[in-house]
This record gives sequence, C-alpha cells and structure tokens, in this order.
Amino acid sequence: MIAETVCSAVAAAGLGIAAVTAYRKRFLAATRIAAYSLVPLGLVMTGVVEWLADTAFSPTAWAGFGVLGIAWVLFMTTRAVERRRGGTRKERKEARAAVQRDAVAPAASAPSLGGGSRQSTRPATAPKAESGDDFSDIEAILKKHGI
Repeated sequence: MIAETVCSAVAAAGLGIAAVTAYRKRFLAATRIAAYSLVPLGLVMTGVVEWLADTAFSPTAWAGFGVLGIAWVLFMTTRAVERRRGGTRKERKEARAAVQRDAVAPAASAPSLGGGSRQSTRPATAPKAESGDDFSDIEAILKKHGI
C-alpha cells in the first residue's frame, strides 16, 4: 500500500513540474515530463506494483528466479561445449563421413574404404611439375613488379 502511495505522489509531482514547464512555454519538454510522470500511476492502476511487491518479498518467487538462473547457466554451458566439439551429433557424423570419403585417392575408380557404388565428385588432378618449375609463377610475379 505504501508503494501505491509513493507512485501516486511521484505522478502528482511530475504533473506539477510539467505544468510549470508548460507555463514557461516549453510545451515539448512539458509533454515529455507529463508522459514520464504518468508511468508510475499507470503501473499502480494495472496492478504491476502490487505484483512486484508480492514477488520481491516472496521466497518462492526468489527460488523460482534461482531455478531459472541455473537452467540458463546449464543451457549456455551445453552451447559452449557444443561449439567446442564442432556442432551437433548430426554435424559430427557428416564430418566423419566426409573425412572417410576424402581418404580415397582422387583418381581412383572405386573407393578403397568400401561403398563401391559411390563415385568421387572431385575431378582428377594432373601430377605436379618438377621442383624447378614450382617457382616459375613466383618469378613471374616478381618480374611483373620489377623486383
């Protein structure tokens, strides 16, 4: 009951300040002050203040907030562990399958690890040139820049 009285007094004081501000021809500021001062009165009239007062002094409500906090911590912990492991179980299974598929030589006609009907999707690559030609593209870039 005391909270309702305080909120009503704050609203009355705010409306008084808004009236003085409007008298000074600052109507925009007066309207804004009046809006802010009506918020506590609206909260009292809707019963939010009474609900907050009942919640603030209720041990059951605080225990409920504690349980919600524990649930949030557990949820965030599982999310962090999931990110470290690399996703969900389905994503890990797909990653293992991709590793097994990539273990096959690209030019092989059939995979050596099983699943003979599946074909490789990567095209066969040409063998690398001799080690003397490995630096030819780097030399071309250096010549292009005058180095």
